[in-house]
Amino acid sequence: MFLARFAWVLVPFVWLAAGCTDNQAPDEARALWERIQAEDYRQFARAPGYETTQPSFAPHGDSVDVFVNDVVQTVLEAGEIIESWPVGSLIVKDGFNAQGELELIAVMEKQETGWFYAEWLDLESGDASYSGQPGVCVNCHASGADSVRTFGF
Repeated sequence: MFLARFAWVLVPFVWLAAGCTDNQAPDEARALWERIQAEDYRQFARAPGYETTQPSFAPHGDSVDVFVNDVVQTVLEAGEIIESWPVGSLIVKDGFNAQGELELIAVMEKQETGWFYAEWLDLESGDASYSGQPGVCVNCHASGADSVRTFGF
């Protein structure tokens, strides 16, 4: 009897948690997914301090690999302090669970309108769980220099 009552209380919370995503721009996220796969993003330069997989204490996994495209790499190599990353900057993070299995891919791309965020938890379909400017992404990244928390400039 107790379990039956408990299940009715628990079901709405499980349903809400399962739907707890914010996929604002699914078509744009799908195009970005296809582009990073076609560009073989793991062949991009590694972000400073992420020359190898590093432990993470953020929501993107127990450990992470971080890759940056040539736009970001050019800025890093110039060694100049800038106030914001240029349009076209792309940062890709692979998130691994405690067993070292890839569990998510998160991307931020600087666009004319600001950062576009996307995160994929379903790595088979390529359907994003988060995309656009979800509050969970924007609010967390607000503490970074131009929203980049992984490495500074």
